[in-house]
Amino acid sequence: MQVKEQLDRAVNDFIWNIVEVHSQLEEIHKSWAQLLGISQAQWLILMAIDELDEGHGISGTAVANKLRIHPAFVTNQTKRLEAMELLSRVTSPEDARYLRISLTQKAQAEVRKLSIKRQSLNATMLEGLDEQALHYVNKRLVLIAKNSRLASQKLSIGIL
Repeated sequence: MQVKEQLDRAVNDFIWNIVEVHSQLEEIHKSWAQLLGISQAQWLILMAIDELDEGHGISGTAVANKLRIHPAFVTNQTKRLEAMELLSRVTSPEDARYLRISLTQKAQAEVRKLSIKRQSLNATMLEGLDEQALHYVNKRLVLIAKNSRLASQKLSIGIL
């Protein structure tokens, strides 16, 4: 097999492995969401807020950027999560045009209840990878994500 064919095969294998991982992660997120009685998208919004909030709440735009979804969808879903008493949405003290979103104590308690299961799940998913190997994989995935965004932009404007 020629070098180009080997590289093409490796790229195809990589893409299909990513598709498989993505599919399994969707199933996992769906399961977590069902435990809380919310949708998978709402679960991801809660997790993004939990990840990003440093104690003062975060903007819906920050959540949308983290999840690569439209801010209007985040607004719609955060209103629903607020009605379920899982989120708090308060006017930003810096700029009254914006809301600061944070998890309620109820949501924090629910996430904590799931943390032992999540740790066990993570250990199962990443079995065979030590911290150094995981760091290596994450660095490479960050680079691939950056390059993928560039490739997508080039494709959309007709350069590729």
